[in-house]
Amino acid sequence: MSRNASRKSPGNTSRRARTEARAQSFRCLHCGLDVSMTAAGTGHRNHCPNCLWSRHLDDTPGDRAADCGARMEPLAISVRGDGEWVLVHRCTGCGVLHANRTAGDDNALPLTRLAVRPLAQPPFPLERLGTL
Repeated sequence: MSRNASRKSPGNTSRRARTEARAQSFRCLHCGLDVSMTAAGTGHRNHCPNCLWSRHLDDTPGDRAADCGARMEPLAISVRGDGEWVLVHRCTGCGVLHANRTAGDDNALPLTRLAVRPLAQPPFPLERLGTL
């Protein structure tokens, strides 16, 4: 076999490099940010640290088995017994709800907005509190 025959073509190397880059990052479908797959506090990065939107890729965390692929809107914050904050997402395609760990690099402003939303937009008129 000749020396040239054993070399990989530049096209294959480039394609492999793009595939590896995709495995290490993704582009947010909501805000367009290029997001690293690695983040402090989570082993399965699945949401944008900037806008907190996600994509419906998993049936269970990290399995990438969901067929939907639609955008997932951040709805709320839930707090676990140990104090850890968890994002609640709803799929805009099929409506499934998922709870996802927050990551160390998540933007504090949208996280706080989600956390105070029930107080800022209560499901009842605030005037009713005065009658209690």
